[in-house]
Amino acid sequence: MRKILAILLLFAMFTSCIPLKDQIYFQGDLVENDSIKRIQDEPYRLQVNDILDIQIKSSDAELVALFSSTPSGNNNGTNSFGEQNLYFKGYTVDRHGNIRLPYLGDINVLGYTTREVLTKLEKEFQVYFKNPDDVFINVKLAGIRFTVIGEVGNTGTRVLYMNQVNLVQALAAAGDIEITGNRKNVKIFRKSLEGTKQFDVNMLDINSFDDDNFFIKSNDIIYVEPLKQKAWGTGTSGMQTITSLIAVLSLVTTTILLVNTL
Repeated sequence: MRKILAILLLFAMFTSCIPLKDQIYFQGDLVENDSIKRIQDEPYRLQVNDILDIQIKSSDAELVALFSSTPSGNNNGTNSFGEQNLYFKGYTVDRHGNIRLPYLGDINVLGYTTREVLTKLEKEFQVYFKNPDDVFINVKLAGIRFTVIGEVGNTGTRVLYMNQVNLVQALAAAGDIEITGNRKNVKIFRKSLEGTKQFDVNMLDINSFDDDNFFIKSNDIIYVEPLKQKAWGTGTSGMQTITSLIAVLSLVTTTILLVNTL
């Protein structure tokens, strides 16, 4: 009986605890590949629900105020760039791929880079400003929004004010993957014109840096599924597993002794 219990204890310990190889990021040797450089050099292209921060400056303050999204035409560079302020004062790309500006109306920007939007706006504003050189327009992407759920430190929606955000940065912003999270199969859900797509990235493999989906896009949903060890509830390490099993065995032994004494 003791041998059977010992075997069961060892089996449970080695199958229920989370091995170190399932916790270490970026294992293996990096294979030389130019694809990651191509992805980094490729500018971000706008999609539905992106928010643009558009700033217009000129010596003609009254004319600038007509196009300004800030109260009283305040364009002195002191605007707050908080998420709430950008939501109300920025220009959101609607479901048709347009942003709506005062007097200019709907302007399609779907699939454009911020540089291409800038060029397009400069042409539009030439009608209103006598001297095109007197107007300065700045177009920026108002951060990349994404949602992280599952086995991470802090689930929820995050905004990083960057032109590019990779999966490591997104997970770090969410408090990193918990020890019970499946690093081998991090799922990314992305909605596009063709429908919702799912991508899987193995964060244990160093060559995940070369994955086409290593850089996330705005409005992505990142899901870290739990490992099977969490469902078993025996512990995440060998010591926790032994402690749990000892507690169970103690309970069973106590119950047997109480039954025998009755």
